[in-house]
Amino acid sequence: MPLATAAKIHRRQLVAALALAALACSAPPLMAEGAWPARAITLIVPYAAGGNVDVMARWIGPELSARLGQPVVIENVSGAGGIIGTEKAVRAKPDGYTLLLSVESTIIIAKMVTPSTVRYDGLADLMPVTLLGAQPLALVGKPAMQSKTAEALYAELKSVPGKYSYASSGVGTSLHLGGELLKQQGGLDMLHVPYRTGTQIVNDLSGNQLDLAVLPLSMVMQQARAGKILVYGVMSDKPSPAMPEVLPLAGVPAWRGANVTVWQGVFAPKGTPTQIVERLNTALGQVLANPSVRKNFEDGGVTPMGAGPREFAAFVKNEESKFGAIVTKGNIKAE
Repeated sequence: MPLATAAKIHRRQLVAALALAALACSAPPLMAEGAWPARAITLIVPYAAGGNVDVMARWIGPELSARLGQPVVIENVSGAGGIIGTEKAVRAKPDGYTLLLSVESTIIIAKMVTPSTVRYDGLADLMPVTLLGAQPLALVGKPAMQSKTAEALYAELKSVPGKYSYASSGVGTSLHLGGELLKQQGGLDMLHVPYRTGTQIVNDLSGNQLDLAVLPLSMVMQQARAGKILVYGVMSDKPSPAMPEVLPLAGVPAWRGANVTVWQGVFAPKGTPTQIVERLNTALGQVLANPSVRKNFEDGGVTPMGAGPREFAAFVKNEESKFGAIVTKGNIKAE
């Protein structure tokens, strides 16, 4: 064989070998590191142990572990209203071994109302996996309120601007924005009273020390059924299965479409392989179908959802637009 021909063949073989090596080096983590999951998975809860989100994590954790064949370790990383734990999840390696269970206030609203301190973008830096559950906010009042229906209350609020106040769990929370939306749509003048905890709000309402409040429905169900507080309606188009006797505030024309829910979902760091996200979503859907898990959700006033990555992402995007409009119109800042 002529030397020139042999040299050409050798060069082609060398190029092919280099191409194969490059392909091997660029293989996605799922292929390079073997079958997922091969070890324990950390589920970050960016709030203290014992809270609502932590409780939900402990409802789903063992069931998710059983379906994936590896331990699911719940790690509470509290601080700054969920921001510290969320930042830790954002910085985690996107390999499917670190997940985040969080809510609308931390994922979406925090960046809007505290832009100088929040260093992540919930939509850009996290991948929605599964929307676990949701519940509407409720407008509630002290038992001594003169108006007993949503229609009568709206008329009273409209007729006496500035007379009444409403409480929420803090400036810039979804509860605050829910109350602000009722003000904006209804053309109302009410004073916002921020509290640190929802439990204290309920106590002060039942003691007639507060006029009104916007709270998750689950937080007021027991007191409402005992007649200790008034529930004027839920911020949704239809009643909640958890308390179907409570009608939507949409019965008041000015409040039609003023819908705000609080929700919980699982997220993964941006760049997590799609195969892993899809498998996680499938497993979480099976967890939510478990009767004992569903009962825990429903007894807690939360409607199980189960929306997958694409539907959940669209939902979060819509939530961002809705809350962003409220924040902008109300010029709301928590700094």
